[in-house]
Amino acid sequence: MASNRHLGRIIALQTLYEEEFRRDAGDTEFDLSGVLDRNVERYAEMVDDVEFITRLVHGVLAKAPELDAVLQPIAPEWPIDQIARMDRLVLRIGLYELLHENDVPPKVVINEAVELAKAFGGENSSKFINGVLGTVLRQRDTPEAPAGKQADEQSESSEEAAKAA
Repeated sequence: MASNRHLGRIIALQTLYEEEFRRDAGDTEFDLSGVLDRNVERYAEMVDDVEFITRLVHGVLAKAPELDAVLQPIAPEWPIDQIARMDRLVLRIGLYELLHENDVPPKVVINEAVELAKAFGGENSSKFINGVLGTVLRQRDTPEAPAGKQADEQSESSEEAAKAA
């Protein structure tokens, strides 16, 4: 199932990339369901968890503003709209899984996002993705941490992530 989910994440990423690219290009006739079906069909012999892919695509699109609101304070030097499209989508997928898909261990989610970044992102994308999602996980797992300490950790992680990018 793990390798199947890895391929599912790739298909979701391809679909989300095309959706955002075509939307930004002013394509008013974009058909998300058609593109998702086409992308899944390309790998039909290797994919059996289409529901997972569909949940990722629709979940990331529906929750994008919420996901961006969580991501932005972690990397304040990088406004969401200035992060490379591929990195932004990988971050959204990873964060969506961390917050809304409870059947995958968080460290696996981060590892999968890092692998997507290595395969499809820029030279330092994987370090940036790892730093940002790692910070999200630490903040999620220690919500009772003193505000000052959490802010210091967040600042250090953001600086490291920015240097990596």
